[in-house]
Amino acid sequence: MHNKPYILNLVGNFLPPKSKILILHEPFNTPAILTPDLDGDGCHEIIVGYKWHGQKYVTVLKNINNSWRPIANLRGDWYQITSYWYYIANLNTERNIALYPASLKTIKGTKWGYINNQGNFEIQPKYDSAMNFQSNDLAIVGMGDLFGIINSHGDYIVAPKYGSINEFCEGRSIVVDKNGFNIINESGKLLTSKAYSYIGSFHDGRALFSDSGKDNSYLYGYLDIDGNIAIPLKYQSANDFIDGKALVKINENQFALINLNGELLFSYKYPYVGPYGDGFLVYKETLDGKSGYIDESGKVILPIQYPTAQAFNEGIAIVNMSDEVINKYGVIDKKGNFILKPLYNSVNSIGSKRLAVGKAIDEKRPYVGSKYSISDTSGNFLTDFVYTNVTSYKNGLATACNSKNIFFIDISGKPVNTLPILAGCGTLLLLGDLIQANVDNRLSYLNKAGEIVWQQNNNIPLNNLYSIIEKKYKPNKDYLVYYPQLTGIKLIEVETTINNRLKELSQVKPIDSNVQLDYSYTGDFSVEFFNNTLAVLKLEGYKFPFGAAHGMPSNVYPHIDLVSGVFYELKDLFKKDSNYVKVLSDIIANEIKTNEEYSYVFPGAFNGIQPNQPFYIDENNLYIYFNPYEIAPYAAGFPTFKIPFTQISSIIDTNGSFWKAKENISKWQH
Repeated sequence: MHNKPYILNLVGNFLPPKSKILILHEPFNTPAILTPDLDGDGCHEIIVGYKWHGQKYVTVLKNINNSWRPIANLRGDWYQITSYWYYIANLNTERNIALYPASLKTIKGTKWGYINNQGNFEIQPKYDSAMNFQSNDLAIVGMGDLFGIINSHGDYIVAPKYGSINEFCEGRSIVVDKNGFNIINESGKLLTSKAYSYIGSFHDGRALFSDSGKDNSYLYGYLDIDGNIAIPLKYQSANDFIDGKALVKINENQFALINLNGELLFSYKYPYVGPYGDGFLVYKETLDGKSGYIDESGKVILPIQYPTAQAFNEGIAIVNMSDEVINKYGVIDKKGNFILKPLYNSVNSIGSKRLAVGKAIDEKRPYVGSKYSISDTSGNFLTDFVYTNVTSYKNGLATACNSKNIFFIDISGKPVNTLPILAGCGTLLLLGDLIQANVDNRLSYLNKAGEIVWQQNNNIPLNNLYSIIEKKYKPNKDYLVYYPQLTGIKLIEVETTINNRLKELSQVKPIDSNVQLDYSYTGDFSVEFFNNTLAVLKLEGYKFPFGAAHGMPSNVYPHIDLVSGVFYELKDLFKKDSNYVKVLSDIIANEIKTNEEYSYVFPGAFNGIQPNQPFYIDENNLYIYFNPYEIAPYAAGFPTFKIPFTQISSIIDTNGSFWKAKENISKWQH
């Protein structure tokens, strides 16, 4: 652990002004600062007891990603600092988990609520998204496109009104609305006096923020825990604080290390400096050149030689000695000695003084991925190269996958056979009494004996006649599809025809299980709309070619008549003599021209819809959509145009089978 003066200086950054560190009279007359490994992850936490305004407090600090953060702050007359040993024996840095997010598939989409450790819903599934409860007993939930915060009783602390909400850090959350970024406290109170262009999470009581300056260029500064400006906007770029220090860019070729008050500690005249860790910084002499390391004072410790260099952490740094397609990752110590020789496709720090070291699955195509071994930070390999994925350690456990299963591994890198082993890949997390399993894009909860306590339903009733059964198809580790199959249709041959077509549209096709694909594919579905005998499903896909900048999503909306088995097309909605292509094209062209919402459309890209244009309907509207890149940038997703039925009523065939299949949707006629 660190030396005593360092710890005294460090904890002082997290204590309120004019607070005083308490003295432990038992067993010794020493400051009430202790450094045990509370959570068993191999890393020490810091506990400090102090007095402020006549009250006694205890704060627990944990080093997370090279940054010390408060993870517990206790106050109360019940606490006696001289009872330290009792306190340590009973302190648990993880909250006593009582509620767990869980989802149900319904005809109105997937809805989220919270179950107890028996698998029963304590907060009914009514949200469109739900996050884990945090250590402050608050959880972020979503309703439509907006997010709010609830307590463990399901009461709103913050109603759904923000476009996004970050998890709380140091008792603060960053929220975003149409005006920009703001800070709220755990009561939902807005702390910032104005919205900013960007606010990051808190580190060491400071949050990085940015806004436009006088010349409309963006500058960076730091806010304090109350949302006030602690360090004004004046930096061209800046980083989060680590151990009370942050790296900032003042001007071209001028970087600096500052303290929490913005005072300059050291400056560096290089075109690039960063990131910072363990008292070292990465630097470059040319922007497109190789990297080396300097210490805080700017003294060159390891000269320019590394094509890619990461920050030091716990005395080691990960470097890549190749600037070609074939990677050569290795690990160095502070003297530049290779602890792991630069031979590997990837190296990831996973905590608890452990590394996931990867060899390329295909040496000629390293971007396909790696098979991982676990090593310690001294360069000793603890396992063979047998894992396809490894997560970071938490409380002495990580999760790993091979080509078939997912399981916990211990600090030695070996599977923990006393905990469940599941088919598939994803993540496992110990939460209170249960194991949260996110495996093959599906959430479930198990007890430690491996018994399922709760899992998402795979039967979606449409009404008392029809249901949709979720089926899984995973012929290869890189190919996973969940597809719908309908039941309850009167004629078995109609049901069979429908279901075969749904499998085809869902991309359920022969895939060799023994080959390494050059892409990954995932598919899923939801119920977009159902009424009378019309079911509208949404089939989503995502194909990612390995090595590409991004994958390509796809959406298909089958409109199925559950009596006849017909899959309706756009033309089936309109009268035969109607020029629906022109009518709809004119409406969309006018929207692009007059509605700022569609300003992202490429100029001149829209030249009208196709007769078989992709579409879907709901109760009162027709939606025409386009695929990514078709008329707009990839980031725009699927440009979609909502057209109310009332706007096109004159050309709708209300006597046609499509319209009649959704018979009582036509409320607009009455």
